Amino acid sequence: MKCTFRKNKSHTIWLASLWVVMFSTSDQAMAESAESQTETQLQQTILMVVSGYGEDQGKTKPGFEFDELAKAYLTFRDNGVAIDIASPQGGAVEADEYDANKSYNQTFLADQQAVSKLTDTLALNAINSSDYAAVFVVGGKGAMFDLPYDKTLQHIIADVYQAGGSVGAVCHGPAALVDVKLDNGSYLVTGKKVNSFTNIEEQVFGKKWVQHFDFLIEDKFKERQAHFESSPMMLSHVAIDQRLVTGQNPASTVDTAQTLLKAMGITPNSGNQYSDDLTLKLVAEILKGDEQAIHEYQNNTASYQPMLMGMYGYMYFAAAEAEDDYRKAMTLMQLAQDDMNHPKLNLQIAKAHMKLDQTSQAKKLLTELSTSHPDLTEAQDLLAQLQ
Repeated sequence: MKCTFRKNKSHTIWLASLWVVMFSTSDQAMAESAESQTETQLQQTILMVVSGYGEDQGKTKPGFEFDELAKAYLTFRDNGVAIDIASPQGGAVEADEYDANKSYNQTFLADQQAVSKLTDTLALNAINSSDYAAVFVVGGKGAMFDLPYDKTLQHIIADVYQAGGSVGAVCHGPAALVDVKLDNGSYLVTGKKVNSFTNIEEQVFGKKWVQHFDFLIEDKFKERQAHFESSPMMLSHVAIDQRLVTGQNPASTVDTAQTLLKAMGITPNSGNQYSDDLTLKLVAEILKGDEQAIHEYQNNTASYQPMLMGMYGYMYFAAAEAEDDYRKAMTLMQLAQDDMNHPKLNLQIAKAHMKLDQTSQAKKLLTELSTSHPDLTEAQDLLAQLQ
């Protein structure tokens, strides 16, 4: 609503009285809340920041993660918030190679306004921080090479935060926060709960570029005396410290964006739920031993991604050190294998049986693999060990 009613005090009092007569107290509160939310959204703009370092779809130099940009942008857009996209130099920016057929990427690419903003990003030195209620830094390994060293970005983040705004970042995006200082000389993150791509995630997934990083974000946050939080690798985790919101990895993107909206005083809608994120959330519940999560997957497999669950189980087994972890990994792999039927996943399941001293199950599976895939020599070698 416009401010017309506020210019006439007697008119406002009369209207308020009529409202009370016509509606119950709860209805009035709901209406006022909805109006307040709409006004809050209309008043606020988020500045999304992406790395400008990338070249050749990340093959020559790493860039930003398109999936993270798309998911966060759509979350903000679908909650009625205005969005600008910026990069250190402005203009065109290069994402790492991505799948344009994923639903959220298709939706982003079909949005002409979004594509226009990304095709010609704003230069950080042209940004007026007072125009923004929040800053959101998108991840991707390129963020490790340009964003932490951009003094203009540091000032923008500090200014927005100190003006009462909110700051969010996901995956490698929090690298932009490590050297941000407030007017009192303290680091923004000191004493605050934070999160980012973890050291173990770098070890497993960052092998190509991590050797070129000047620092690891987890280590740098701890050096800054921040309180670092995390969940098992590649599962969603959002660290919340009032108006500072940081997410661990790509699977945390929507959760981080929605939490940033809450920090801005906006209650996000229930949309922007994607099958990859939902699959990994289900994985997290299965790893906690939630039998209901297993039944949910079995009864609604079409809503999830079996391959993603199988890959996570495969990876989880490779990093496992305890018997309980081997069992959890095997549960995930077996659930996915019903739909995947992939020989290498069966080989990993056989290895899990061996780790758990389930020799007969391992022999049966390896025998089947040796027959159906004679080129899979590792299965034959493992079977020979069990004879």
